[in-house]
Amino acid sequence: MNVETVVRVEDKLFQNRYLVDAGRPHITVTPHSVPSPRLLSLTRICPAGCYAQTDSGQVEITTDGCVECGTCRVVAEPTGEITWNYPRGGFGVLFKFG
Repeated sequence: MNVETVVRVEDKLFQNRYLVDAGRPHITVTPHSVPSPRLLSLTRICPAGCYAQTDSGQVEITTDGCVECGTCRVVAEPTGEITWNYPRGGFGVLFKFG
């Protein structure tokens, strides 16, 4: 009997490790009074769930756990709503499987 096992994305992401570069986040959100639709979309499309909307309506990022996929870079960096850089050498995501 062939039984398929369903693996959730969250379970796969949990296998990765992240070395935090304290005080030097590689992504920052530009200060804003009202988040644009692009910023709000980051709260839904980031595969690692790094973006969140606060109770005051601001969009914030927690870079711990970022998989450096570049999705947010494509969506919001060209408009200046975020600043995205690669982490310094030795910091950032440490992929366990590939």
